[in-house]
Amino acid sequence: MRWLPLLAVLASLALTGCATTRPATYPVETKGPYQLDTGDVLRVTVYGDAELSKTYKVDDNGAVSFPLVGSVPVRGVTTADAAHRLAAALANGYMRNPDVAVEIDQYRPFYIQGEIKTAGQFPYVYGMTVRAAISTAGGYSETADRGRAIVYRRHGNEMVKGAVDLDFPIAPGDTIVVQERWL
Repeated sequence: MRWLPLLAVLASLALTGCATTRPATYPVETKGPYQLDTGDVLRVTVYGDAELSKTYKVDDNGAVSFPLVGSVPVRGVTTADAAHRLAAALANGYMRNPDVAVEIDQYRPFYIQGEIKTAGQFPYVYGMTVRAAISTAGGYSETADRGRAIVYRRHGNEMVKGAVDLDFPIAPGDTIVVQERWL
């Protein structure tokens, strides 16, 4: 009888290891500065030249077709780096000391498929989560797994996937798959 309380304490200690909460970790990276890619629309301002200050779309090759200088590669760089590249191209025989600013006018879209009401391509809004993306797509279907989703994200030449919860931040170009629940 006197072993019973000791057994109860040992059993509860063993079970507490199962109940630990860990911060969520995802194989899909969520940090780092935003990198430009195909489909982004940039607002370029060249101070002192209203003719060049317009919006430009990043093409399939990851470049911006800019007047006077032609194609300027911007895939994988930040808006600040893109501004430096455009200024350097303009300084190469077209303008003296060009002052260029680049902002994102429209992010590339995200994609959602699976057990939702309307699958497809949707415009990204800064700060979106999986939950907001599902809401944008019309909500869940009757058979959806409502607790998590799969996110596919490109890292360099690789596509990385991870099972994530609904508050996971998505990025432009992500593909979200809502799976069917299994009873």
